[in-house]
Amino acid sequence: MKLDKRKVKRILCIKLRGIGDVILSTVVLDNLRKEFPEAKIDYLTEAPSRAALNGLPSVNEVLVLDRKKGLSAILDVRRKKYDLVLDFYTNPRTALITFLSGARYRAGFPYKGRSYAYNLKGPSERDKFHAADLHLEFLKSIGLTSEAKELHFSLGEDDLKFADNFFQSQFKPGDFVVGLSPSGGWPSKKCDPEKFAEIGDEIALRLQAKILIIWGPGDKEEAFKTKELMKTEAVMAPPTDIRQMGALMKKCRMIVANDSGPMHMAAALKAPVLSLHGPTDPRLQGPYGEQHEWLRLESLSCIGCNLLECPRQHECFRDLPIQDVMKKVLKLVEKNNISLPVNEKS
Repeated sequence: MKLDKRKVKRILCIKLRGIGDVILSTVVLDNLRKEFPEAKIDYLTEAPSRAALNGLPSVNEVLVLDRKKGLSAILDVRRKKYDLVLDFYTNPRTALITFLSGARYRAGFPYKGRSYAYNLKGPSERDKFHAADLHLEFLKSIGLTSEAKELHFSLGEDDLKFADNFFQSQFKPGDFVVGLSPSGGWPSKKCDPEKFAEIGDEIALRLQAKILIIWGPGDKEEAFKTKELMKTEAVMAPPTDIRQMGALMKKCRMIVANDSGPMHMAAALKAPVLSLHGPTDPRLQGPYGEQHEWLRLESLSCIGCNLLECPRQHECFRDLPIQDVMKKVLKLVEKNNISLPVNEKS
């Protein structure tokens, strides 16, 4: 089937999973708005990821999938009378929702057992593209523009004011603040506090930086242990929600982070990011955009294992050479034209 853009007035994008995955999918929004300037664009996601979409100018309504609702969840979508459904998740549940949506145009990935739901198909290969670029390839496959490559995350005035007040209370004007983010969805994706502490100390020494440790509810233990192990006096961020965390990250001169939702949020907010990887592939899941950097210990035989728990000694993080980390940090400085508070840059 060929997509007739004139018949598209209401669009639903479906993207489940974590907040990082949803942020990466926002790369489609500028392209959809260009193709359908008058259309209503809604999103279907899960409750924890709703914050990634709230406040975005291109998104009219965020629908939250309640897995307990069953058939009524499908009816909720059907009542909206969408013309085009873009299923960027394509699991059995979202395929069924798309199939029964009543939409004239139904697009999804051609995965086994799910292709029945779609009359427009995205690319069949996933591992050739960065996760954000995969969404652009999806648009291209169904005949839509894919030129715009911006990720989006919206912060409210209250979030920005929260970050301003915290920075004023903890730092002096002109302080060179670098954020460390120990967040990670899997235990194996989290850089060990010992290594994070070493990284924080080296950045503080070499760049005369102030270190801010930014954490979420699942990272409290690693965050406080990192601070305890550091020789430099680091500042602990207060407890935050995800948007307040984003506002703090936006005020930092750069962020060092694990592969995580907050890492992708920082990239979307245009804070320069160095991401640290072990079990995941930075070419597919790294920070999106040329202004960022990533590091992985490629010499390890087990690198890129994708295991949730490390069966070894977590060498992918523990053995990261600090000189390699600093080379990437200084590359971030150079490519983003960041002014350092020191004369010596190496």
